[in-house]
Parts: sequence; C-alpha cells; structure tokens
Amino acid sequence: MTKRVCLVHYHEIGLKGKNRSTFENQLVKNLRRALRGEGVADIRRVSGHILVTFASGQATPDHARIIAQVPGVARVSLAYLCSLNEEEYCNAAVKALGEAGEFESFKVHARRSSTTYELHTLDIHRLVGDVLCDAFPTKRVQMHNPDIIVYVLVVQGSVYVYASSMVGVGGLPVGTAGKVVTLLSSGFDSPVATWMVGRRGANCVPVHFSGRPMTSDTSEWLCQDIVNALQPAGLIGRLYVVPFGERQREISLAVPQSLRIITYRRVMLSVAERLAQIEGAKALVTGESLGQVASQTLENIAAVNEVVSMPVLRPLIGSDKMEIMRRAQQIGTHDISAQAAEDCCTLFMPRRPETHARLDAVHQAWDSFDHERMVEELLEAIEYVDYDHCPSYKPPKQMKAWHAELAPASV
Repeated sequence: MTKRVCLVHYHEIGLKGKNRSTFENQLVKNLRRALRGEGVADIRRVSGHILVTFASGQATPDHARIIAQVPGVARVSLAYLCSLNEEEYCNAAVKALGEAGEFESFKVHARRSSTTYELHTLDIHRLVGDVLCDAFPTKRVQMHNPDIIVYVLVVQGSVYVYASSMVGVGGLPVGTAGKVVTLLSSGFDSPVATWMVGRRGANCVPVHFSGRPMTSDTSEWLCQDIVNALQPAGLIGRLYVVPFGERQREISLAVPQSLRIITYRRVMLSVAERLAQIEGAKALVTGESLGQVASQTLENIAAVNEVVSMPVLRPLIGSDKMEIMRRAQQIGTHDISAQAAEDCCTLFMPRRPETHARLDAVHQAWDSFDHERMVEELLEAIEYVDYDHCPSYKPPKQMKAWHAELAPASV
C-alpha cells in the first residue's frame, strides 16, 4: 500500500548558507515535539524538505494542521510516498488530483533529484500527464496559472506525489534566534507580540504582572490558557508571575496621579530586565502599538525605555487594533483575551493619564520612592510555572519559587 506522508517545505531556511543544517535540525526537533503522541515513525531531512512519516503509514490532515503551526514551516503537503514503479506513482497522481477539490485545469510539475533514475524530467511530465488526461478527460491541461498543479518529486530512490499544500506560519524555527523576555498580559496585544517574535526564531519567556493581592488571580489563569493556546508553535518553556498589586498601591500614593502608568511600566521593565539577565535573554518584548493608549505615545515610550539598557522590541508598533485581533484569532488566543479579567493594567488607574510626559517630571516621580528596593522585592516574590512546549528552552538555576497553584502537577 502506498504510504501517505507529510512533506514539509521551508523558505527562509533554504536561504541560509553554511549554517543551514543548524536551522533544519532545530526545525526537526520542534516538529518532533509538536507531534508528540501522534504516532510519528520518523522525521528527517530529505533534499530541501523535511519528511514526516507515521507508524500507521497514513498521515492525515490533522497532522498537517499541527505541522503548519510550527514556525519555520512555509507549507506542508500530504504526499503519497511511492517507489520508482511507474504504475504506482501514476496511480498516486490520479488520487492526488482527485482529492484536490474542484478544478478545470491542471498541469504536472516533475523534478528529479535522483540522477540514477533513467527517466528524464520531461519523460515524467509526459508519462504522468497522459495518465491524468485519461483519468480526467473533461479537464484541460494549462501550463500557465492552472487551477491545480500535480507535483512529482523523484528523491533518493523514492517518488513523492501531491497536488495541494497547507500554508504554514513561515518564519524561523524557535531556538535559532536566542532568548527574549516578553511582558505578557491577558489582553489581545502582548500574546500576539510574543507569537510574532517567537515566529522569528526566539525562545520567549513571558512574565505576567498580576494585580494580586489587590485583584483576583483570574488574569494569571488566562495567561496560562494563552500559553497553552500557543503550545503548537513551541515558543514558551516557562511563565513567570509577579504579584504587583501591593507595589502599585505604594506607587499610587507616592507619585502624581498623571504619572502612575509611566511609573508602573518603568518598574515592570526594570523587573523584566533583571529577569532577562538571569535568563540570559538579549531583549525585552512588549505589545505596545503607537498611540493606541495614553502610555504608548512617543514621549511616554521614551520615558519608559530610559530605565533599561537592554533593547525593547515592539513588533506591533505600527499595527492597529483590528489587525492585532485578526492575528489573535489566527493564533488561537482571541477568545481567551476577550474574557474580562482585572489585572495590574486596571489597578489604580488615573482619571487623566499624562500623554506627553516631560522627563524632569518623570525623574522627580521616580525618585519619590525607593524603586531599587521595590524591584528587588518583586524579584524575590516572583513565581513560575514550567511547560514542556519548547524543546530548546533551558531554565536558569537561580529561580526557585514554583507557582504551586497554577501548576499543581509540576515537580
């Protein structure tokens, strides 16, 4: 019986030079993690592709959908794996074209990487094309812009035949671009920002600032749901939670009302930078979009940035809310983020926040309380929950405060 396999195509990885194998090997590891429990027999590199086979011999559309969510995958094709027997791969081409949906025109695209096979590419075109014309007499062959293309790849003594592909998320494999610490809330923006940086190959280490004990821990549970929703992409190995509510109350009593939000964010970035240093991360990531709220004007962003020396990445800076929400639907976090939850962002909010902060006023507010002590105390109170979603994540040894409530089954 002809096997059904998943043939994984990539784009950016193929443009790499001498280190291309590093990216390919990382993608193989990430695919293996994403397909745990799916009965995988083997995942290996095959002539510019990655081949995924299953113990049952029959890959399914569900397998393809899982693979398509892994960063680094440009497309995934459910292909028939055949021998060099002409009748076998011609029959597979008939099946592949018949399963491709409605069409009026088609063409055959053959490629031969195995030089030991006696048939030339043009011979394969003619052979498979004649069989398909006989099988589908009412359909026409069209060389330019056909409805369906039947691909026949002769590679290393085997033939792969497919006629349709599922579009993947693209990008680079997670684990090939270092580590970042992302500021994660339960809203729409920061999960999308986290996913976008992870799609560029970064290990993402989210830190959530909870309003606890001044608010409930609902936002913490929603953040855990968000991490689980992002699980197919394999971005996250650990979530940190910082109980921030009591410190926000201290800030609200010490600084002018209009500068509260800027001061909150300066403390948050200071804690995130210290955590990044512990984690060995090279940058911070936020979900800010220029002008979306009062704290996200150019002046206020500059006032917050000033407190850290590490690069702060803002992948959503030029996006509007509708674009962000569409992306949230695509990655599976939209419905989670749509749930109402009190967190540090809604705690002790000023009625008239400053939109164009002056640095001298910000510095005066910053010096009105012991911010260094506050950062140290927040770091001591930080908790975490571990996940096995990200095979390339390596935890630091310093962090010991396991979040027992969020992860009762952890060791």
